[in-house]
Amino acid sequence: MHGVGLTGLQEPAGAIDCGNSGTTLRLLAGVVAGQSFETTLTGDQSLCGRPMARIVEPLRLMGAQVEAADDGRRAPLRIRGGRLDAIEHVSRVSSAQVKSCVLLAGLQATGRTVLWEPSQSRDHTERMLSALGVHVERVDGGVAVEGGQPLQVAPEPLQVPGDLSAAAFLAVAGAALPGSDLRLMDVGVNPTRTGFLDVLEQAGIDVERGPVVVSGGEPRTNLRIRSGPLAAFELKGALVPRLIDEIPILAILAARAQGTTRIVDAGELRAKESDRIRTTVNMLRTFGVNVLELPDGLVIDGMPDRPLCGGGSVDAAGDHRIAMAAVIGALMADAPTHLIGARAVDVSFPGFFQTLETCQAG
Repeated sequence: MHGVGLTGLQEPAGAIDCGNSGTTLRLLAGVVAGQSFETTLTGDQSLCGRPMARIVEPLRLMGAQVEAADDGRRAPLRIRGGRLDAIEHVSRVSSAQVKSCVLLAGLQATGRTVLWEPSQSRDHTERMLSALGVHVERVDGGVAVEGGQPLQVAPEPLQVPGDLSAAAFLAVAGAALPGSDLRLMDVGVNPTRTGFLDVLEQAGIDVERGPVVVSGGEPRTNLRIRSGPLAAFELKGALVPRLIDEIPILAILAARAQGTTRIVDAGELRAKESDRIRTTVNMLRTFGVNVLELPDGLVIDGMPDRPLCGGGSVDAAGDHRIAMAAVIGALMADAPTHLIGARAVDVSFPGFFQTLETCQAG
């Protein structure tokens, strides 16, 4: 990639379609907020239904002109960038996308921009900026960046490790299907993302980690996961932002565990590609699992002594993580399961079904 720097960007010929990716839209919003032209960011029906006020508010406070649907709450966003002033912003949610948007805008602002969040969210953007020569300051409960710092060419090639969120679906299959022994190669183990592995160990699974290599600020390693008896677990508080994307597949793990699993403090799931609390509950009930829906989570009664109930239909509701979780649940069912919307998996894991086939013995 041959960059032109933050001052070398040009106005796009038309609206930028971000598809189903909230990360794309929210991070680009931070980039174009400091540019001297107008940009329209849009996406599919799901993305245009997701909350955007959480980035519109700080960008407006910094001086960007932002128009958004639904009185500033939904995409499309039309952003007229320009001179930005630094702000100190308290985010109501622990969101790496919100944090990254503000940091990328802050790089183009006059002064020191600070963002605080309830608990630490994923820090891939901070690590990437540091690898590109930007000084990112950790402050108590947040992060800060001084505007005007140039992005520099990284001293070594930036290698993107395997996505632990994608690997999680295979890992749960390896943990819950008797006799499994699964190796996952070159997986990112950023500490802000490894809450999923902590939960596997909490559930009684032996997760063997190989030597860690760091590239571009991101640690990576090989993982080995072997099946075994599963115990119920609890997800709450600061642990939740470290595994928010993995909760649907962890719900499948909980369905196979001995005891009752409780997941709370996860209300942010209702603002994902689907209302993931509701769609996860519906999926579990299709598999015959006793589950209670909470405003900010769910309570799951595990049933390790019998397979999940097959023969039903799961509607993925256009959500890639619900679709993949349902596939793994179907592997543990006593009859075939019909998945509606299976193509949604291509949003984050093209080749998921082929990869899954390679994991089958014999």
